[in-house]
Amino acid sequence: MTALPSVAAVRADLPAVLTRFRTGDTHAFSFGDGVPEAVLLTYDEFEDLGGETKFAVGDEVLEPAALAAQLPALLTTLRAGSAIPVVWGTDGEPEAVLLSTSAYRTLRGDDEPPAGVPDDPTQRTYPTEPLPTSRPFDLDEFAEGDPFTQELLREIRADRQSPDDKR
Repeated sequence: MTALPSVAAVRADLPAVLTRFRTGDTHAFSFGDGVPEAVLLTYDEFEDLGGETKFAVGDEVLEPAALAAQLPALLTTLRAGSAIPVVWGTDGEPEAVLLSTSAYRTLRGDDEPPAGVPDDPTQRTYPTEPLPTSRPFDLDEFAEGDPFTQELLREIRADRQSPDDKR
């Protein structure tokens, strides 16, 4: 895991963050002073996760310089529990979003960590056990509706039943 970017580092690097988002060289990431306090993500990811239906989003799109100037005050608001996303980009085009870590968890549908546990929602791992409603994978169901796959299954089954099969 890489070091958590500080607020000052992100504030000084906002135009470069947009460049990395545009080229796909970075994904959503947390930053803060000592612990994750906020998350930056692309506006496309925000939309894909239903952000506009989960949060009230204003019409204003902050330029990187304006966001840099307001970032300390915005983080104070985020620390106080604000879940209002801040949309930013260039030339009035929404390209990225600033959210609190809690709002990012809400956006993704994650649970909140236990009280007192610092948690970086962009670095979380998830349990991989089957859900109670899970059931065994059935190849016949998978092949249903696909004649080519059905034929492959028939051939495999015929090969396995062949007396020449040495398995």
